[in-house]
Amino acid sequence: MEPNKTVLVATGASLDVAALELALARHDYRVESVTSGQHALEVASAGGVVLVLLDTALAGGAALELTGRLTQADANRRIPVLLMSHRPSNDEKERAARAGADGYFTLPLATTSVVDHVLFALQGQRIGGFDLEVNYHMMAAASPDAVVLIDMDSGRPVDLNHRAEQLLGRSALELLTAPFSAFCDPLEMNAMMQSVLAGELRVHRITFRHSSGRAVECNARGVRIAKPGRRLFHIRLVDVTGTQRADELRIGQEQLLEMMARGVPLQDTLHKLVQLVESQSPGVLCSVMLLDEDGVHMRCACCPSLPASYAALLEGMAIGPGVGSCGTAMHRREAVVVSDIEHDPLWAPYLDLIRDYGLRACWSMPIMQDENTVLGSFAMYYRTVRHPDAEEQRLIGVASHLASIAIERARREAELARHRSHLEELVEARTTELTRAKQHAELTSEELQAALENLSMTQDELVRRDKLAALGSLVAGVAHELNTPIGNSLITASTLADLTAALSSQVDAGIRRSELDAYLERAREAGDIIQRNLQRAANLVGSFKQIAVETTDAQRRHFFLDQLLQEMLAPLWASLPQPRPHLVLDVVPGLQLDSYPIPLAQAIGHLVDNCIVHAFGAPASGEPTVTITGSAEGCDVLLSVADNGVGIAPDHLHRVFDPFYTTRLGAGQSGLGLYITHNIVTGVLAGHIDVASTPGQGTTFTMRLPATAPL
Repeated sequence: MEPNKTVLVATGASLDVAALELALARHDYRVESVTSGQHALEVASAGGVVLVLLDTALAGGAALELTGRLTQADANRRIPVLLMSHRPSNDEKERAARAGADGYFTLPLATTSVVDHVLFALQGQRIGGFDLEVNYHMMAAASPDAVVLIDMDSGRPVDLNHRAEQLLGRSALELLTAPFSAFCDPLEMNAMMQSVLAGELRVHRITFRHSSGRAVECNARGVRIAKPGRRLFHIRLVDVTGTQRADELRIGQEQLLEMMARGVPLQDTLHKLVQLVESQSPGVLCSVMLLDEDGVHMRCACCPSLPASYAALLEGMAIGPGVGSCGTAMHRREAVVVSDIEHDPLWAPYLDLIRDYGLRACWSMPIMQDENTVLGSFAMYYRTVRHPDAEEQRLIGVASHLASIAIERARREAELARHRSHLEELVEARTTELTRAKQHAELTSEELQAALENLSMTQDELVRRDKLAALGSLVAGVAHELNTPIGNSLITASTLADLTAALSSQVDAGIRRSELDAYLERAREAGDIIQRNLQRAANLVGSFKQIAVETTDAQRRHFFLDQLLQEMLAPLWASLPQPRPHLVLDVVPGLQLDSYPIPLAQAIGHLVDNCIVHAFGAPASGEPTVTITGSAEGCDVLLSVADNGVGIAPDHLHRVFDPFYTTRLGAGQSGLGLYITHNIVTGVLAGHIDVASTPGQGTTFTMRLPATAPL
């Protein structure tokens, strides 16, 4: 290293001098560090210093006078001085310029940026003391994008920032010592310059070559900078490689999903997937392996860029814990990254087989249907030793996921096809069976139709017989009930006729007064008997007429239930002889019905009469009580008549609504009261009536009536 290539650093702050010394050593510069202004003057005066980095805290007073003294410390040449400030301000920056500083920047600052400042100042000396009116290098260093300043006459950069070095993977010296068109397509670069010189303002797409050989797609904006005697061109570069590839990946994914939705064959879908991934990572060779249904052997489904002989080696190979990258990934159910095939134990058994193919790295990701089911593997091969970065790891994950969707869909479609074929066979067999069954059913239907017609005729005949039987029973009951009073009247009338005939014969012979009085007495008795029996017969006929309930004579209207019961029960109860039962009326006030009040009152009257006649015939343990309750339930009205009398025996309970059924035959009861009530409730009122009774505890009749009777 030449002795006159020393960079002097004068600072009392914590500047990473060791890192700076290492970075500048790559550019053949030596670093010497001092901590005082006087010591800095002594070192600069001794010669060999090409640049001074001076902390503003050591630069003297407000005028920063040490700056000018350092620039003149070497009698043979001017020394550039860059001021560093921990407390920067515009005022201090202006004072630094007046003091003769060649640059001014803020601390702390990354070592690479400090090196940029140093190299620019020194390179500025090499190109003849070039200086812009603005601190271009300071602006470039602070830019978030890659910035390059090109001399249009030589085509070489005269300044650039650290991001430009990172973008192209090259050092500043490498970029500054060669035409900038050497790192890109010269035609694209020349077209951008001509466009800018013509006054066009637009973004240009230029492809640069990274030091690794990969292409870097950039959006470039150029501006010509006016400087007397120089033609300078400012370029700002934005790396869009990732964005472009992301767009291509997104479009490719959409196309793949569309292919799957259209039912494109699996082979074509996987081929498209492999092409998409290979376009995303230069130099990659992809393969898709499928695991057989036995879960042991793998087969090559798609590997268009790999040699066919290599794919043949993989065909039918069993997976396992040490079977290369793909076999191991499927066995472990996890990603396997082999960065160097020749030195990885997973590939040791196969090195002799694959050495001629030049494959040096292989990353494999299992294709999973779920966490336990392996479908295959997706692998990325390279002909160089390399380890995947985060983007490449994401890429292989996306590829395996898309492959999983495609493979699973293809298998399901194949399974559906098998089921469809089997279903068609079943349908055909079932159709044949149903045809035979239909023919048999038609024959059976004809037989059933004939049987149904016979059954219908038999049923009609039975109904007619039942009606006749019911009518006969009714006629027999009517005849039985009427026979007694009419028979008694007939006997009495015959006896009276005989007595009259005897009296008539006695009148001719002469009759005594005592005989006439006796005849008159017996005639009066006969008249009373005939009148009572005929009246009973008339009453029975009236009851018989009530059996056939008609609505033509019943008037329908709106009425309140509590008012109707009070109006009908008050006179009824008052007419009962003492001691009469206690009456309890518990009806919800305002309960309105649209029905037939007269038939309803008639039905309640029969129920109350039944309680009085039958419930309290024997001495009761407590006070005889008849309770009438009424309440609403939905659209219906519940009305009950209950007593605490002797109750009804279980053997009699199911017959209480039969006509002419009574337990007090011969005591003046016809057995028609409850039968008439049942007809009224179920006929005119369109309701329902039930009875519940416990011997010794009483009986309850419950009617459920619609609040609005049907028309």
